[in-house]
Amino acid sequence: MSGFYKNMIAAGFGGQGVMVLGQLVAYSGIAEGKHVTWIPSYGPEMRGGTANCTVVVSDEEIGSPVVNKANITVVMNQPSLTKFESSVKQEGYLFYNSDLVTYDNQRTDIHVIPVPAQTIAHELGSDKVANIVILGAIVEATGIVSHDICVETIKEKLGKRKPEFLPMNLEAFEKGVEIAKEFLKR
Repeated sequence: MSGFYKNMIAAGFGGQGVMVLGQLVAYSGIAEGKHVTWIPSYGPEMRGGTANCTVVVSDEEIGSPVVNKANITVVMNQPSLTKFESSVKQEGYLFYNSDLVTYDNQRTDIHVIPVPAQTIAHELGSDKVANIVILGAIVEATGIVSHDICVETIKEKLGKRKPEFLPMNLEAFEKGVEIAKEFLKR
């Protein structure tokens, strides 16, 4: 594969917004004219159970939507770290919600980016934007989709449903971008 190809696994408890995070990446990829797959996987319970999704964004047609080894893995809770840490490709990225996940003995062959998503979301006024904080960090650090198109996607997909939360979502995204910028300076 010569062109652009990135894949992602996002996992957490149901209700943490991992599906929305994946959908926003997928919709942004579509807006960029890329080939995209998004596949959800739910545990037996909707809220409180585990949930994950996979996203593939590519310049070329996607042969298989299955993601066993990911360029980008996002874990929002401890059980997801246990389950998906080994799925990160060498030189890939692992983003984790450092407010809910403890990650000792970190792998040295990957980029590990802790994001205090709950703390930032709480400071902004709603725990429900923790996923958008992480989304900002992902977009900035990995370039899976463009920053500007992702912002437009947030406005389109989240702003129309709940316009009163749009400023908070956009601020959450930019806070995540700042976290990634600080991390990448190291």
